[in-house]
Formats: sequence, structure tokens, C-alpha cells
Amino acid sequence: MPFLTEPEPQRGVPLFVLPGIRRVVARNPSVMTYQGTNTYLIEVNGALAVIDPGPKDMQHVREVLEAAGSTPIRHIVLTHTHSDHWGAAAALAQATGAPIAGYKISEKPGFSADIPLDHGGTVAGLKALHTPGHAADHLCFEHFLPDGTKILFSGDHVMSWSSSIVSPPDGDMLHYYRSLELLLARDDVFYLGGHGPLLAEPRILVRELLEHRQFRERTILAELEQQDWVVAALSAKLYDKTDPFLKAAAQRNVLAHMLKLKAEGFVEEHEPDTTPHPDTLIISPPPGVQDESGGEFATMRADALRRFGMVAMPA
Repeated sequence: MPFLTEPEPQRGVPLFVLPGIRRVVARNPSVMTYQGTNTYLIEVNGALAVIDPGPKDMQHVREVLEAAGSTPIRHIVLTHTHSDHWGAAAALAQATGAPIAGYKISEKPGFSADIPLDHGGTVAGLKALHTPGHAADHLCFEHFLPDGTKILFSGDHVMSWSSSIVSPPDGDMLHYYRSLELLLARDDVFYLGGHGPLLAEPRILVRELLEHRQFRERTILAELEQQDWVVAALSAKLYDKTDPFLKAAAQRNVLAHMLKLKAEGFVEEHEPDTTPHPDTLIISPPPGVQDESGGEFATMRADALRRFGMVAMPA
């Protein structure tokens, strides 16, 4: 797939992206977040809207406030409530008095948006598109530049640098397919993702992401036609990963495909394995995967043992 790279961005300063839009890149680089979370500052009628305040890091909050300068921050807008995007929301809201806008049903326990949004809702000149898949409460935001160019803040649904993890139960592969199809029907000129650089001609990548997932699904079905598979073992066969974070992410994606096929009636779930696959024996919790999925480590270990097979056809 035509993924992009960029050198490490300058930290602590607002970086020009497009007319009226700057970004401050958080200091949380990792194999899951690339150079760090993008916090966007969008000029709207003499004020600013901040999309994704970033991780819980007071240095990043101070840098966002410094980037705003004398221009007031009137709205804080969330693409979703994974901690690398939502963590600084409360501190930034306290510092600015700005309300927080997000999807009407939050996946973050104890948190509700001050401005709840549904598909098609608007805030600060941004139009929300509900795009579940990576996260159940994921929103993308349509925005028009001063010259009328239509762009999309695509969060973690579509990013220029990598595909997204789809980690149940917050992540759902069937919803991810449908959300990609929603974007394929649009004509946005640029995407600004939650991590990584600007993406031009975005539908090329959206189409390839969908085709890649469809190919992966066909591969999983072909394996299941031969035998039952445990999530961790099938993931190890299909993905050539050595980094423990990426192994865990691959297992989450395989599980998401299995659950999609189960919901569609192609496969069924059997009794779990009792002998852990070596890839389940991760010494410490993978926080990057947890941040990007909302999952708990104990649940991830149990999910790695889940076993699936083809639905038995009647004789």
C-alpha cells in the first residue's frame, strides 16, 4: 500500500498544514503512534477549534496553548476516546473553558461529551461522520478550506503512514468495512489523520485498505476450510511480526476478522485452547496496543486462545 513517511517533526511548535490549519505533534512516538498524535488547530471565525488534544501530558497541553497564542480556543473536538487522542482533553478544557465535542455515545467510562455529536452533526464549522471500526465512537470531520477545498480530518480511521488496528470489542471489522465504503463514496481532496503527514488523493489508499482487508479475510477463510484455528496461532502464520506490540496488534486484527465472519454466519466459535501459543507470552502489557484499542491486557491474552472453525454444513 502507498504509505507515507516523514522525518521527525519539530516538537513544541505549530506546524503549518493547510491554510487556517496547524498541527502540534505530541511527544508520544511509538510503533503504534508513529511520530506522535497530531493535535490540529483550526481557525474558525476568529477563534480556534482543537481536534484531538492528545495524550495526558501537560507539556503537550502547554505547547498547544502556546501555539494558540492570543487566539481563543472555543471548541475541543474528539475523533475518538482512545487515550492518545483524548487524554489531554480535561486539562485543555480546564485551561480554556472550551466545551468538548465528541460522539454521542462515549466508549470512555465516566466521560460524556459536552457537545454530543451524531452522524451529520456540526460543531465549529466541522461536519461529523460516524466512522466506527477502529473505535466504536470514532468520528471523522469534514471541513472546507477558505478556497472551498473539501478535506477530511480522518482520525485513526484512515492514516497516511499505516493501516489501523481493529481491536474488539471497541473495534469492529464489519463496521470498519462499512466506514471505508462510506469514505470511498466521498470526494475529499486531502485527509489529515491522527498520526502521520497529510494524505493527498486519499481514495486510492482507502480502496487499497479495503481490498487488503478483503484479501486477508479470504486468506483466513481458506485456512479455516482446512482446520480450526486459534487466534494466536493463525496470526503467527499470517503475519511476519517480531515486535511484541505488532504481534499483539496482528492478533487483534485476526480476532476482528473471525468475529466478522462469525456474525455473517460463515464460522463458529469452539472451546478455547488451553495451551498458550508462544506469541501470547508477552512479558509486559503492550500499552501502545491498549491505547489504540481500549483493550485490557488480560482480555487480550484470553482472546489469543479463542478457537474458530467453519460452520458445519448440514449433511
